[in-house]
Amino acid sequence: MSKVAIIMGSISDMPVMQDAIDILKQFNIEVEVDIVSAHRTPEKLFDFSKNAHTRGISVIIAGAGGAAHLPGMVASMSPLPVIGVPVKSSNSIDGWDSVLSILQMPGGVPVATVALNGAKNAGILAAQIIGSHDKNVLETIISYKEELKAAVNKAAEGLKK
Repeated sequence: MSKVAIIMGSISDMPVMQDAIDILKQFNIEVEVDIVSAHRTPEKLFDFSKNAHTRGISVIIAGAGGAAHLPGMVASMSPLPVIGVPVKSSNSIDGWDSVLSILQMPGGVPVATVALNGAKNAGILAAQIIGSHDKNVLETIISYKEELKAAVNKAAEGLKK
């Protein structure tokens, strides 16, 4: 079974990252959650990044605010796909510093980047990556998208009444 690691630079990122945890659990995907600070626990960052794939992790979601080095540093050392979640934090310049830090990676070190505080979409993207080789997850994603479509159609019908 595939597993997604969700890491963040600080416990203050947890309210944002909870959306990724919730959607992945809805899709019945195992989740491992931890705090890994690029600046305060660099040894832990190195160990996590270099060894996540040996522990059954398939995708890493990394949330970070401010300078937001965590996703890029993880991607520089891990062979796994990394999805960065820029977090609007107390030391952030309205979140733009986090967005640009994660988005502007050099060639050879890709990080998929979702919207500011977009952890739910990071979880969905991780599930879609896993679904590309896991039929059960793929079927769950297909059902989820059908539910989204049905909700929009129901809301549209409600406008016509």
